[in-house]
Amino acid sequence: MALEKSPKIPIVMLSSGHTMPVVALGTFDYNFEPQTAKEAVIEAIKAGYRHFDTASVYGSEGAVGEAIAEAVQLGLIGSRTEVFITSKLWCTDNHPNRVLPAIRYSLKYASNIAGL
Repeated sequence: MALEKSPKIPIVMLSSGHTMPVVALGTFDYNFEPQTAKEAVIEAIKAGYRHFDTASVYGSEGAVGEAIAEAVQLGLIGSRTEVFITSKLWCTDNHPNRVLPAIRYSLKYASNIAGL
């Protein structure tokens, strides 16, 4: 994953060889509104953010994916590889028969919306 270093947000090298910005925009909100989240992610990209934190239980994975796809279309970023997305396996899915389906759902949902 080739993340460009933002002049405002430092990055770290992970043991996997990927880089990760050390500051992320969180997308949890008790009164979640997809359009508001999408606009917040786009504005964060304009401000230099390249790391976004989401979770299936937040309901924000789709909005994050849409925002990234729009940011690419607007030329704010060149491609999905310029951002780092953190999601979580929620505790209710932490059972042997639920782990892989939950992870696949998160990856498929965000990827489909981002047009990947």
